[in-house]
Amino acid sequence: QTQGTIFPAPNFNPIMDAQFLRGALQGISCEKDVLIDILTQRCNSQRLMIAEAYRDTYGRDLITDLKENLSHHFKEVMVGLMYPPASYDAHELWHALKGADTEEKCLIDILASRSNMDIFQMKEAYLMQYNNDLQQDIDSETSGHFRDTLMNLAQGTRMEGYADPSTAAQDAMILWEACQQKTGEHKNMLQMILCNRSYQQLWMVFQEFQNISGQDIVDAINECYDGYFQELLVAIVLCVRDKPSYFAYRLYNAIHDFGFHNKTVIRILIARSEIDLMNIRQRYKERYGKSLFHDIKHFASGHYESALLAICAGDAEDY
Repeated sequence: QTQGTIFPAPNFNPIMDAQFLRGALQGISCEKDVLIDILTQRCNSQRLMIAEAYRDTYGRDLITDLKENLSHHFKEVMVGLMYPPASYDAHELWHALKGADTEEKCLIDILASRSNMDIFQMKEAYLMQYNNDLQQDIDSETSGHFRDTLMNLAQGTRMEGYADPSTAAQDAMILWEACQQKTGEHKNMLQMILCNRSYQQLWMVFQEFQNISGQDIVDAINECYDGYFQELLVAIVLCVRDKPSYFAYRLYNAIHDFGFHNKTVIRILIARSEIDLMNIRQRYKERYGKSLFHDIKHFASGHYESALLAICAGDAEDY
């Protein structure tokens, strides 16, 4: 049972919320606590209704006003909350592809974990927002087998719900050979299977792989490949097995390995807040001993910290 941390607010009144937000943004010093109280305690569809009420009442765009009145990471959180999920993914992918340096890990996080429907909606949003084709941008901004795998994922053609035990062993053999031979053709076969088979099918394939090779598929990929291609393949496997565990692992790395990689933390918390952030928190605590709440508190500060913790929705015992 997957569970988020943000739910629709009861007794919701978008016009009143819009008035509070306008008041908070107009003050001499922006009342950031009010912004946090409202925007982190409404679900995405409610936030979009608030933005509409704000536009109707004041003739102003709420995202623009947030951008003008806020700064740094706090601004990124508040503005990020205002995008519909597909638009937020599109926004993150655009910046990952078009920034000074391509942010490969962002591309991996999003494309390895989204469903066909998510990908379809994200591509539409990307085209609408930036008048660019996502697949063309991936093609021009990345390279090699990493690019080929991203392109495959961006097609959103993974089979759904279908599983055939008789072909699982064949697929496992192909994966095993691909880990031995490492030719271009083998790499293509590897990514074709990982990008197009259903999750149910891949569960069986990974089991068969273990039987054939005596090795876990993740260990085999890590031994045989390197760079972003290897990271992407591993991300796909981990997402097939358990998405909350994958995101717990990514959050832990973002918090501890890079000295708090803010963009990654913000993106995952916002994107998963209504899907499985509660599960991610559970996996985080189980795997790393400390709660996500504790680690965010340790590394972030001020209103930025308050906003992240509000999205994370920690329990009293997490302090």
